[in-house]
Amino acid sequence: MPMVTVSISPVQAAGIRDAVDSGGYASSSEVVREALRLWDAARKLGEYKDEVLAGESHAGSGRCVADMFADHEAVRRRTA
Repeated sequence: MPMVTVSISPVQAAGIRDAVDSGGYASSSEVVREALRLWDAARKLGEYKDEVLAGESHAGSGRCVADMFADHEAVRRRTA
């Protein structure tokens, strides 16, 4: 599998550690892959495109991959 280096905030790193420590994921790589799958699905559904067309920057919209991942985790915990 290709290796990619990224920088994340301490808060994001803590969230990844919490997801692994709680047993929801086997590794931090698994958490990041899931987040990327969610981002890709959202992008394909046009959410990102709709924000851009509406003139909102992604950062200014308050929504980011971490937000989408947090939403996904909350739903997953409620349905577990």
